Amino acid sequence: MPRQVDPDGFGFLVADLARLIRADIDRRIEAAGIGVTPGEARVLVYIARYGKARQNVLAERIGLEAMTLSCYLDRLERQGLVQRSPDPSDRRAKLAELTPEAELVLDEIVRIGHEVRQLARGDLSEEEWLRLHAQLKAIRQHFSGE
Repeated sequence: MPRQVDPDGFGFLVADLARLIRADIDRRIEAAGIGVTPGEARVLVYIARYGKARQNVLAERIGLEAMTLSCYLDRLERQGLVQRSPDPSDRRAKLAELTPEAELVLDEIVRIGHEVRQLARGDLSEEEWLRLHAQLKAIRQHFSGE
């Protein structure tokens, strides 16, 4: 007898939402014509979130292979949106940080993110939305300590 799997189990819901939200954001970024790919946009957002960071740490936080991140950073650096510098504590490592030119691109990415959150929120009240957000952050902390 096959096992019964709840298609609306917590893990499935979280994974489905993450996939659907990411796909919607990716489509909107591609349509916006802001000069970066969805992957590059994610890199910019993560650098904005964490600040100057080692490439290997950034790759781990985003969930990318180091070579993939390096390719994204190469393109972002050529566009003047990111700069890399040697890590003073480890000359083999590179630090990545945003340039002031990245601000306009980030503004558009943030705008797109806001549109997607509004779609996700649907008819939830502000109070319900804030409560859901707080609950999700609490769940995240159980795993990451963030």
